[in-house]
Amino acid sequence: MNTNVVEIPKDPPAKQPTRFVIGVRVLTQIKSTLYNPGDLKLKVGTTVMVNTQQGLKLGVIASNKIPVFRENRKYNRILRIANDNDVQAENRQAQEEEKAKTLCLDKIKALKLPMNLSRVVHQPNMNKTIFFFTSEGRIDFRQLIRDLASRLRHRIEMKQVGVRDEAKAIGGYGLCGETLCCSTWLPEFSPVTIKMAKNQGLPLNPSKISGVCGRLMCCLQYEHENYKTLAKNLPKVNSQVQTPDGPGRIVKNKILEQSIVVLLKDESRITYHIDELQKLKNPQQP
Repeated sequence: MNTNVVEIPKDPPAKQPTRFVIGVRVLTQIKSTLYNPGDLKLKVGTTVMVNTQQGLKLGVIASNKIPVFRENRKYNRILRIANDNDVQAENRQAQEEEKAKTLCLDKIKALKLPMNLSRVVHQPNMNKTIFFFTSEGRIDFRQLIRDLASRLRHRIEMKQVGVRDEAKAIGGYGLCGETLCCSTWLPEFSPVTIKMAKNQGLPLNPSKISGVCGRLMCCLQYEHENYKTLAKNLPKVNSQVQTPDGPGRIVKNKILEQSIVVLLKDESRITYHIDELQKLKNPQQP
């Protein structure tokens, strides 16, 4: 007796959440971006192809596997290990970008446009070139676009960006000698004011407190709250104060050292710790 066995279809396997991600540093950037390696077996230093906002790019594996603790976050996948064709395509793209940048600079000069061209990104898959520039105001670049399109024979996009965003994209070194925070680890820009420099007792010299972007340095905000807390214990500059050597006028506060510089009546300048002045106010304190 033959019996027909009916096979019950199995449910498709559930999609496995991303357990590990890998840091990839695109060759034109300093900061690495996290990608899902999928089933690829990758080592640090391997050249791979990844999808970026500027299209397909070569990247280098910059870190080992990093555990993922937020399962609901999505990561782009690493497409493949780069081959010779990918390297050649990247070189052709770089040559196209250099050609477009030289042409655009010549046209900007000829048209006398008040704009600064910073970088060019060519997207061959979209047959488009994006020109990033900075400017103090709005620019009428219609003639520029027509000239570029007629020479390059593909779509042209002009994109105005802020000086901070441009410094983040280009990279460089700050006054401290380290690579720029914005291009390495700083996740987002926060407002920075001249009051932060004043509260920290810094000289209000633009060359001392400005970054390569020409704006106030982002690092002024890092210790701002600490300076505000420490400064509460110190008297104001130009106020009169009684010192162990007699009365005087405060000419400078050393916030981190918790000391003040006092100009005495004999025109001498002496530095006192704040505790010395507090003991004068409270002579019974041991």
